[in-house]
Amino acid sequence: MARTGTGRGGGGSGSGRAGAAVKEARRPELRLPALEPYRGGELEPDGDYDGVELCELDLAGQDGGGARFMDCALRGCALDGTRLRHTRFLDSVLTGVRGVGTDLAESTLRDVELLDARLGGTQMYGAVLERVVIRGGKIDYLNLRQARLRDVVFEACVLVEPDFGGARLERVEFVDCALKSADFTAATLTDVDLRGAADLGIAGGVDRLSGAVISTAQLLDLAPVLAGQLGIRVED
Repeated sequence: MARTGTGRGGGGSGSGRAGAAVKEARRPELRLPALEPYRGGELEPDGDYDGVELCELDLAGQDGGGARFMDCALRGCALDGTRLRHTRFLDSVLTGVRGVGTDLAESTLRDVELLDARLGGTQMYGAVLERVVIRGGKIDYLNLRQARLRDVVFEACVLVEPDFGGARLERVEFVDCALKSADFTAATLTDVDLRGAADLGIAGGVDRLSGAVISTAQLLDLAPVLAGQLGIRVED
């Protein structure tokens, strides 16, 4: 069973960096039990998976909607078109998963690490992410519209055109990652730290960045977008 930690800064004491009032995300501290290899065949809707390891399995096109994964590990599994809507991942690790069109809409991820994923067109609209670390890998066209993210860290990963439209982000950090053409339209941000994004590109919703912290260099990069949003003409 996982034990929830307080993150690097105690989850509410501030980041410790000069002049920064943003609160740090609390990270999961996972201690998986000894896992049993999964030998149950295809995923089942509303299935209950507890303490198992799914390793290098082809789960493409399977339906595990409404299932619960507790104290589990998914390693190197193919998730092309896998239906995992309303699924709950609790105290679990997903490493090296890959796939296009994975359906995780309205799912719940709590105390989860997603490591070195290679995903495209993943549907996570309406999902709830709490104490989640997404580290490494590349995720293209991630749909997080209307999702709720609390204590989430994106670290050393590449996010291409992620859609946070209408989402609620609280204590979310982007650390050493590339955030390309992100859409924050109608999103609500609280204690969102964008300073660690090595590549910060915002395609929409720049007016919703209240509640976020950016660096001086990022401010200069975003100046044309901000000026356009405010109707300011910049001429030499």
